[in-house]
Order: sequence, then C-alpha cells, then structure tokens
Amino acid sequence: MSTNTTLTRRTLLKKAAQTGAVAGAALVIGFDVPARAQDPDKPAGNPLKGWVKIDQNGQVTLIYSRSEMGQGVSTSLPMILADELCVDWKDIRVEHASVDPFYGDQGTGGSGSVAGMWMPLRKAGASAREMFIAAAAQRWSVTPETCTAKAGAVWRGDDKLTYAELVESAARLPVPDPANVRLKSPDEFEYIGKSLPRTDVPSKVDGSAIFGLDVRVPGMVYAVVARCPVFGGKVKRFDAARTKALKGVLDVFEIPAVGEGVYTCGGVVVVAETTYIAMQGRKLLQIEWDNGPAASESSETLRRQFRKLVDSSMKVVINQGDAEAAIAAAPAEKKIEVDYELPFQAHAAMEPLNCTVHIQSDRAEAWAASQSPNLVQGVIQKLTGLPPEKIQVHTTFMGGAFGRRYQWDFPTEAAQIAKRVSKPVQLVWSREDDMMHDFYRPASYHRMSGALDADGNVAGWRHKYTSTSIAEMFDPKAAPESSEVGLTAQIPYQTKGYKLEYLPAASAVPRAWWRSVEASVVGFVMESFIDELAHAGNVDPYEFRLRLIGDNRLVKDALDPKERPLDTARLKAVLQLAADKGDWGKPLPAGHGRGIACHYSFHTYVSNLVEVSVNNGALKVHRVVSAVDVGTPVNPNGIHAQVESAIVYGLTAALKSQITIQDGHTVQSNFNQFTTLSMKETPKIDVYIVPSNVPPTGIGEPGLPPTAPALTNAIFAATGKRIRRLPVQPGDLA
Repeated sequence: MSTNTTLTRRTLLKKAAQTGAVAGAALVIGFDVPARAQDPDKPAGNPLKGWVKIDQNGQVTLIYSRSEMGQGVSTSLPMILADELCVDWKDIRVEHASVDPFYGDQGTGGSGSVAGMWMPLRKAGASAREMFIAAAAQRWSVTPETCTAKAGAVWRGDDKLTYAELVESAARLPVPDPANVRLKSPDEFEYIGKSLPRTDVPSKVDGSAIFGLDVRVPGMVYAVVARCPVFGGKVKRFDAARTKALKGVLDVFEIPAVGEGVYTCGGVVVVAETTYIAMQGRKLLQIEWDNGPAASESSETLRRQFRKLVDSSMKVVINQGDAEAAIAAAPAEKKIEVDYELPFQAHAAMEPLNCTVHIQSDRAEAWAASQSPNLVQGVIQKLTGLPPEKIQVHTTFMGGAFGRRYQWDFPTEAAQIAKRVSKPVQLVWSREDDMMHDFYRPASYHRMSGALDADGNVAGWRHKYTSTSIAEMFDPKAAPESSEVGLTAQIPYQTKGYKLEYLPAASAVPRAWWRSVEASVVGFVMESFIDELAHAGNVDPYEFRLRLIGDNRLVKDALDPKERPLDTARLKAVLQLAADKGDWGKPLPAGHGRGIACHYSFHTYVSNLVEVSVNNGALKVHRVVSAVDVGTPVNPNGIHAQVESAIVYGLTAALKSQITIQDGHTVQSNFNQFTTLSMKETPKIDVYIVPSNVPPTGIGEPGLPPTAPALTNAIFAATGKRIRRLPVQPGDLA
C-alpha cells in the first residue's frame, strides 16, 4: 500500500474483489510501483499497482503488471516476494494483471521490472509476514517479538501455525505502514542471490505455455495484411477476384493507414479460415501501389545526408570548457578526427508479430503478445469508442521482443480488422512482414575529434552526431536531441573540454526502441574513440581508461541533473574485473588480439573483454568475458542468461546483420539476408557478477553496448585495422 495515500483497508479489499484478486477468505496486500519502473527513486503515480494474495490453502499469488518476454521476471519477482514473506518457493505462483487504470502503466521495457518492483515487493511481503506473525501472537496470547516466520508458517519454539491456518484472522488485521515494516538484511536472504530455475521453462518445454500465436478462441478467423513495400506508400487500386475465389477465404478489404505511418501503414486485408489460406490468398492479390515520395530514399542517399550534416554547423547540446580550441592547439600527432557509422537494425524476434481481437457492440477482448497492454487497450478504445472498462486485454508470453512489441501498428491493424469482421480474429505477420515493416534501430553517423595534452590526458573531446531521430518519428515538434543523445551526457572520462552537437536526419524509415536503444550506438562510438585516443598517446587502452575514469567521482548527467549520477568507482571495478578474468596483458599468439570496453546504461555498469583471431582475413571470436554490477543480484542464473543473450545480440549486429534501404524499401526480408550469429560461431562467454547490497538495477540491455567496441578494439589489436563502420565487412580484415 502506498505510503502517500489514505486508502482504507475496506477500499483495498473492495478493489481487490472487483479485479478478481479475492476468492473467499484471503489476505490481500496491495503495493505501488514507481512511475518509471527502471527508477525506484521516482515516486509512484497511482495508489496500487500490484497484489499479493494468500488464500486459505496457503497458496501465494503475485498479481503483477509486467510482461514475460524471455527476460525471466516471472521468476525474479516472486523470488523477492518469497524472501520477505518467508514462504516456500513452491507455494508461489504468478498471474499477469488484466489491464486496468488502477495498475497505471503496465509497460515492460527499459530493463526496469526488477529495479522498479524491488522495494514495493519487499514491503508487500514484509507487511504480510508481520500480519501473520501478529495473528499468531494473538492466537497464542504472546507478543509478536517472540514469534518468527519461516517456510509459510509462524513459529514459537516448537509450536507452529501455518499461514493457511492464520489467513482468516490475519486478513482482519490492519495493514502495517510499509514505511515502518522491518525488511530483511542481506545476510538473512533465503532466495535472493541464489540461482533458481526459471518458473516459465517447464511450460515452454512441454508446450503448454501460451504465446500470442497459440491463442485459440471459439469461432476465430485469421488475417494477414498486404502492405506497400515502400515506406509511406499506399494502395492505389487492387483486384481481389482471384483471392476471393480461393476456398477458405472469407473476406478481402482495405484498411487505411493510422497516424501517418506511425501506427500503421495500411494495406489490403485477407481474412480466412486459417493463416495458411490467408497467406496463399494474399499472394493472389493484384495490387497497384502509390509508392509516394520515399521511393527515392536509399542507404546511400541517407549516408550523403549524414555527411553533409556533420560537415555543417549543428545544434550545441553540451559545451563544457573549450574543446575546439584545445583540439586546434594540439600538435598533429596528438589529435585525431574520425567518423563512425551504424546502420538500421531490425529486432528480429523469433515469434513474429501477432494479435487476437474480438470486438462486439458493447465490449472488446484482446489477446496480445505485447510489451504495453495499456497501448493495446488504448488503440481499441480509439477505434471503437468503447470505455476502457469494457476492453479486456490478456497478455501472453512473448517469443522475444527487444522493444518491437512496444509499438502500436500490429494491435491497431488487428483492431481495424476485428471491427469489420465482428468475430475473434487473429492477425499474423510473416517473417517478411516483420523484417520489412519494423520500427528499426535508427541509423546514425558520428564525427569524433579529440586531442591529448602534454601529460597524455584528454584536452578536448568533440562529438558531432546525426541520426534518424526516434523523437521526431513520434512527435515532429519534439526536441530530438533530448532523447537521441541522452547517454552521451555522462561521459565517464575526464577531459578539459567536451562539446556535443546534434542534428536529426530526414528519413521515411520507421524507427523506435531497439535493445539498449541509443546505448548500443553511443557505447560503440565512445568506447572505440577512447581506444583510438589511447593508441594516439601510445598508452595501453585499459590503463588509459583507468586513469581517465579516475577515483570516486560522481558524474552528473549534463542534460538531466536529477538523473542518477554515474559512479566512477563502480565503473572502474567492472573494468578491472573484466581485465583480470580476461587475462588482459598476457601474451597471445600472432594474429590474436584482445579488446576491452565499458559502459554505464540503465543504471548498470558493464565491462566486456573480447578475444579474437584473424587469419587471412577470416575472423574468429574465441571468448567474451563480461563483468557486471547490477546492484543486488536477485537471480544470478537470470543475470547470466540476460548478459549472454545481450552479447550474442550485440555480436550479431556487429558482425552480421543490418537493414539497408533501396528505392524506399528494405533490401533484407528474411534471415537468409539478415543473418544472425549461429551456435557454431558463438564464442565462449563468461559472466562475472560484482557482489553488492545496493538496490538492483536493469540487466536485460546493459550487456550489449560494450560488446561491439570490445570486438572491434580486439580486431585492431590483432590486425592494426580500425573498424569504424558496422557491421564488419570481409574486406575490412583483408
């Protein structure tokens, strides 16, 4: 229960009953979650955003508002609760909350689920524990201080009362003030910090887990959409005669674009008895497209625009000291100016996009593999005019997301179709649909200038940055530099002058959040450039980083002083751990090299070390060592999995995948062109977790940003060749 509300126990139980949280006698505890899930220091915006229920059988149910997309929150969150509640791990189950304004924003992203729910879940568990202890003390006519809780029961000597026996009397007690409940000390933790098996794995192994594509509703039909290959294009005319003649096809019609391409791009819908028939019917459509003005865009025209922008005067975002003067005054051998370039990237989640919607005259229901079920409810409300309480949204498991399932387009299309069909309809995107109509990671271009002083320190650091802005994509009036360059505002390296400039590039290509967002870009550029400065000064790049990070500094965010500062001691610790575990400085055979990088993102500190070899232009990645400081490690097994996943994702983007544009559309349409790292190519990955007792931070994304620069720095160490444009091309190593 929120510490800053006046909710009564009666109101809490009434609301719990309305949301189905109570069945019979049960103890129900509500808890709040910060408005920004990734930042537990931010105040909550709503009174309650989750429930803990203990029923008369001792079953503990956590009803929470975060999505499970493979990141393991359905394991780590109940671990936090089980520890403070003092229950047996096997007695806890998890339910995803239905979409309700009562829960506030139910979006899952920004590596924020554990960070945001750490303290609320602990307080909820501790409150329930204290209520059970108080109920037992009353039963025994003793003081609560003489009782202890363990394994779902309250003990006094050899006497024991289970939570199941106490639940009815405990439910009649006042809920303690969360600000005053005693929380366990780290040495008392029973589950937190231990590697527990994932709760979602058994159902995924035996096939009983329900992903979006597994949803089946009586009377449902299936749909696909033919979309213009060119971004921003639309239907000029179409002939559906051959499609309608196909047995099993039920309807063919056009849906318009919604939100000028931000939500959907419009197209021709084929509704059929099965997805296969719908896809076959789509192939028979005869469509003439109006490609629109974007048909002239290509990766090369965008690249020319990037170069023109960095050659021009740009908007100054940060200007500390006089970087330009320092660079101009430095001798030629002590200054460098280089350009870095990164392409568009697709999300390429294994489960293609899908959404099932049933719209009736007075209500609607949706089954969505979505990172933002509130958004699904919102688009249905916008299209139907139904009030939110008449729109029920069920969140399913997701076969990967990486930011893609935070978008409006696929649920909007499903709602458009369901509104006309008046039956439950499952919209399915093919792999080609997903690859060619993604909201991609922005393409970007960077001009980096720097100089060293007589002591080998950085005298000036200048960063000119342009990209296809995410902010402009969703709000043309937005100041794009506020979101595009945020992570460059906490540069950890000491410099006498720092200047950051930015201008957005014009593009019709949709773009949005991709795993680690701008950190994947800034991490590569910053950690590659610091490596180049080290070599310009003939200094070991690891030692150079240590010296410039310095000791025990808190680096404020120049754009948002209220943001949590970067702690250089913690960054230095992960850098040193990665170097130690990765054998930095030890001899290597000819043609081998090690590279290192570190980065701070989502309030988490990560350093990656990569070892490679290059033989006759053939690259082999042998090993990646990652050191992470994620605060208190709730489930080390989950942390290892997330870091390993981020590293593989980062290596794929650095070595294999990219989205290129030609004639206004993507060149890549499937995995034969957008290739990913194979199991055979995946190196040995070792993950080391820094012990900590501070609150946990995010881990789903922070392992990615230092991966690419550690790789390319290793390539330089092995070959003397600098990689400044990703992905690495075969000719780069010849």
